[in-house]
Amino acid sequence: MPRIALYTLAVCVLAVAAAVVSFARGSWLGIVWVLLAGLSSNMTWYYVKRQKAARGESVTG
Repeated sequence: MPRIALYTLAVCVLAVAAAVVSFARGSWLGIVWVLLAGLSSNMTWYYVKRQKAARGESVTG
């Protein structure tokens, strides 16, 4: 897994944790954290698939 994919995965996990804490405290700011988690999740998949395509592996699945 490329290093940048690991970084975006870490951001995704931290954003999900921040969203849970925000919603548990009754703050609607958690919506921003959910959106950030979705963005970083998509970035993680993008970089993983890009590396697989560069290696010539199957991108499907």
